Amino acid sequence: MERRIIHIDMDAFYASVEQMDNPQLRGKPVIVGGGVRGVVSTCSYEARPFGVRSAMPMYRAKKLCPQAIVVPVRMARYAEISCRIHSIFAIYTPQIEPISLDEAFLDVTASEHLFGGVENIGRLIKSQIKEQIGLVASVGISNNKFLAKLASDINKPDGFLIITDQNKQRILDPLPVSRIWGIGKVTAEKLATFGIDTIFQLRGTPVNQLRNLLGNQAEHILRLSVGIDDRPVEYEQQAKSISTEDTFDTDICAREALLDVLKDQVEVVAEKLRYQKLLARTVTLKFRYGDFKTITRSRTFEVNTDKTADFLTAAQDIFEQWHSSSPGALRLLGFGVSGLSEHRGAPGLFDVQQDKKQRHLDSAIDMIRSKYGKDIMKRGR
Repeated sequence: MERRIIHIDMDAFYASVEQMDNPQLRGKPVIVGGGVRGVVSTCSYEARPFGVRSAMPMYRAKKLCPQAIVVPVRMARYAEISCRIHSIFAIYTPQIEPISLDEAFLDVTASEHLFGGVENIGRLIKSQIKEQIGLVASVGISNNKFLAKLASDINKPDGFLIITDQNKQRILDPLPVSRIWGIGKVTAEKLATFGIDTIFQLRGTPVNQLRNLLGNQAEHILRLSVGIDDRPVEYEQQAKSISTEDTFDTDICAREALLDVLKDQVEVVAEKLRYQKLLARTVTLKFRYGDFKTITRSRTFEVNTDKTADFLTAAQDIFEQWHSSSPGALRLLGFGVSGLSEHRGAPGLFDVQQDKKQRHLDSAIDMIRSKYGKDIMKRGR
């Protein structure tokens, strides 16, 4: 049976939540972010015509759009809204693959006959998110994940597009090769030197030539260029991991600046973990250098935890080991936790009181940051 895949992408999610919660921000250019690292987390569509983009340094964003209103990140609030959105998804299918707080794939192959077909499900989800929550989602529908995501991107904001076998090549061919998963900026530039700028030109290139340019990814990328993607929607009752990462507009090598980014990432991930009532066993840092070389380093705890202090200690230790052995300018830094569970190993007899105090502290900080923004309170740097 041909799959029926829906991709839901919330439009300017963080900024839209801020505009929803504060009507005075509606219709105005809003930038969500700031803090120690001074980076844009996201911005409203009113700010984008000025050139403001995610991961841009705040000083540059303010220079491009001086009239923009900057508000702090409230991750717990966004996670709360995301849970409400996912409860709408669950009405139509249990097969949900969350990509981030504001993005998910749904496989409705087995349930579409219950709700009048895949197009009707897409429109119902879109309207219910608008009516019940007050936010706008872009919806893409197709028979695979690649085309469904492409469909949701093409007509943003407030988009709705179905890509079929009949119209897929007409839509794909004029697009730049960078719209294909796996082709980043460096690869696109390499292809351009051989006169391959569009998907049409890519799919017309002999596979042997593409192997020289793309290596063992050539066949997979060629399949995507003709709209073939066999990857299933990967769904589980419980997430495998929780992570966040920052891509920098300019490569950063300063140790203190990178540590500031990492500490904020730890706070965000720990807050998400506690919101979902989960504990983690392993922490992982991702380091991507300016030449796109990427390495990861991990550490596993003896006992599952959700304490920010545990994650901070482990993350800083991993970072310092990396910095002493393989330092370099980074274009991306990421932090994540895995080995998730809903149950914790019992703390030792002498750790009980300290553990209780730490959990109360984390809970209080979560509450304050959720209400007033993540930059209102930070742990000691």
